[in-house]
Amino acid sequence: MRKYEAIFIFRPEENNLAQGKAAVQTEFKNSGINIIKENDMGLKTLAYDIKKNDKGHYINFEIESEPDKIKPLDKIFKLNNEILKFVFFKKEK
Repeated sequence: MRKYEAIFIFRPEENNLAQGKAAVQTEFKNSGINIIKENDMGLKTLAYDIKKNDKGHYINFEIESEPDKIKPLDKIFKLNNEILKFVFFKKEK
């Protein structure tokens, strides 16, 4: 198992944040990905508008997963309307 960091930017509205966060946690659980730590970074102004939003709510997840389980999540998260952007980083040992 490898460790990764995943940063998600959600729509700033409170109900969208709750739905998006629950969807991400559910997908991680269904894929067999362990959430080690979750850091709510709060509402921030974006450098440029994303899907007509000038602000976004950032959440950082530290996860543990097999490398082949990360790629299929890309398509699922792109189709989720509550998620503005996301990125996965492999953590160094």
